[in-house]
Amino acid sequence: MRLATWNVNSVRARSERIAAWLQRSDVDVVALQETKCRDDQFPTEVFTELGYEVAHHGLSQWNGVAIASRVGLDDVRVGFPGQPGWGDPAEAEARALGAVCGGVRVWSLYVPNGREVDHPHYTYKLQWLERLREAGEGWLAEDPRARIALCGDFNIAPRDDDVWDMAEFEGRTHVTKPERDAFQALVDAGFTDVVRPYTPGPGVYTYWDYKGLSFPKRKGMRIDFVLASPALAERAAGAAVDREERKGKGASDHAPVIVDLRPE
Repeated sequence: MRLATWNVNSVRARSERIAAWLQRSDVDVVALQETKCRDDQFPTEVFTELGYEVAHHGLSQWNGVAIASRVGLDDVRVGFPGQPGWGDPAEAEARALGAVCGGVRVWSLYVPNGREVDHPHYTYKLQWLERLREAGEGWLAEDPRARIALCGDFNIAPRDDDVWDMAEFEGRTHVTKPERDAFQALVDAGFTDVVRPYTPGPGVYTYWDYKGLSFPKRKGMRIDFVLASPALAERAAGAAVDREERKGKGASDHAPVIVDLRPE
């Protein structure tokens, strides 16, 4: 099975590119983030015409997550247990969607950005990640052989070489110790980054800002990941970051991340 995750930064604005990429990449399942639309605005036909079933969770022009699968789409779940909310009153945002695809519980996750270190959104981000860790530990406690993929934009660069210049990020989010500790806590809970072994850094990024010619200058960040449960990590056979999809007019600021899984 070929599994992918991609922050598309508006599914409606990039529907044609997404359709072309699906045909070119031959992925079986793709988790999408930052779709930026309500459920009734989602371009479902783009996926169904190519043989994919699709589930989407979107509440407004912000956030939004989806899963498209051509190997089955069952037991769709909106949000994970304990997912915290944002705002006053606090309400769960459209940041997590799960479904069973080809026997794998796939989660499309869009972790809060955090904004600034002293911003309430940063605290919310850390709480969100802690609740995700608790949920993940719970799933593995119930079934140690569960096949789970946590896919998405984690808005964290876990290592120094996951950003183009650490000096540029001093005092900023995405690289702070609490954020990195939260990412490591997911790993310690049993979820393995199955992409990095096949795409070693430095200089392997998944995101490049639109500003300042960041992409051609290779000023990027690695913040998109597929974290696999032990039983699923055993099946990892290869991975890649499709940097080519970041090129050209109308590209997302993120590149798709792809993982190939061996049959059981």
